[in-house]
Amino acid sequence: MIDPDAATSLDRLVRTEGRAVLATLVRTTGRLDLAEDAVQEAVVRALETWPRDGVPDHPRAWLTTVARNRAVDIVRREARRDHKEEEAVRLLDDDPAPTDSQAEHDVLRLVFTCCHPTLSLDAQVALSLRTLCGFTTAEVAAALLVPEGTMAKRLTRARQKIAIAKIPYRVPDDHELPDRLAGVAATVYLVFNAGYGTPPADGKGGRDAVERDLAVEAVELARLLHDLMPDEPGVIGLLALLFLQQARRPGRFGADGVAVALADQDRSGWDLSLVHEGVVLVGDGLRRTPDSPDPYVVQAAIAACHALAPSWSETDWDAIVSWYDVLLTVHATPVVRLNRAVAISERDGAEAGLAAVDEVGGLDAYPFWHASRAELLARLGRTDEARVAWDQALELGLPRPNARWVRRRMATLDA
Repeated sequence: MIDPDAATSLDRLVRTEGRAVLATLVRTTGRLDLAEDAVQEAVVRALETWPRDGVPDHPRAWLTTVARNRAVDIVRREARRDHKEEEAVRLLDDDPAPTDSQAEHDVLRLVFTCCHPTLSLDAQVALSLRTLCGFTTAEVAAALLVPEGTMAKRLTRARQKIAIAKIPYRVPDDHELPDRLAGVAATVYLVFNAGYGTPPADGKGGRDAVERDLAVEAVELARLLHDLMPDEPGVIGLLALLFLQQARRPGRFGADGVAVALADQDRSGWDLSLVHEGVVLVGDGLRRTPDSPDPYVVQAAIAACHALAPSWSETDWDAIVSWYDVLLTVHATPVVRLNRAVAISERDGAEAGLAAVDEVGGLDAYPFWHASRAELLARLGRTDEARVAWDQALELGLPRPNARWVRRRMATLDA
């Protein structure tokens, strides 16, 4: 029986190499659905045969051969073939194995296709998980809390839109890049946040050790994007932010899966190697944007302040508030204002923080606004008001680990 760690490494290798093969097949055939079916067949065969026969010397070439043959079979077996499909067969037969640089460029094309601005953000996230991360439709549905049938229809509509609208499979021109890259980064960050609010998939907190972890998948996507576009400040900042947040994730949950407040986290469990990588990237991002820092770079700088603090009491709240002031100049949103208000509460006290939280508008439906108010009210001894605010946060749908923490916190008030 194959060792579990070896199985995990093998699965990651197959999915990583399969992504490059998929991108190349999409370029060759011009059909995302055909390429996905072919690569899925190749991945299944690899996971069946490699544990028994050993990993080939050139895994990508092996997967490419199997997937290309499968694609040819699919096209030839279709009852009706138009000229385009006949052309796809010819191209598949004649297409030589791509070089590493060509494969990387193919993957970059695929990233921008999955995150095309004409697709809804929900569709972009789902398509990215299915296509770039190698999730099955069932896994995508489970990750995004959608019934599998609904997700299957959503993915089908996204692929149809790509085909019907003739969304180009290409890297955007320079003048298109800022808007398109923003969408790609937002998609990756949304995938990360969907996983960041839950315990890591290592068995802690009751989760299965082999469960697909959205936060880990998002970090891999950000790494891929940085490998392909290493000079883009937004990509540098995004990867830095994900590194620094992921580094602190092991301390965010107790053994029972309940959220742990930052002040109470065991910092010895934080991943210092990720902290180091993130801090280096923050410096790189700031050097590239001295006059108007990228929002992701600034958010990463804030995360670095937390990650580098030896303890909660030694956190540099002056620096954090200052970075939030900078962030508001390039990304002024109510959530950013709320986070700044919370930082003010740590620097200047609960009363000043509550005043700053109450000044933030537009977050009546945001559970963390009510939860932040509740905590500050509790610190000020206004327990009845705090309970009302926490009840509102719970009614609005706090993530389960946070909701369980709130209930424990409310119980301490009763005690």
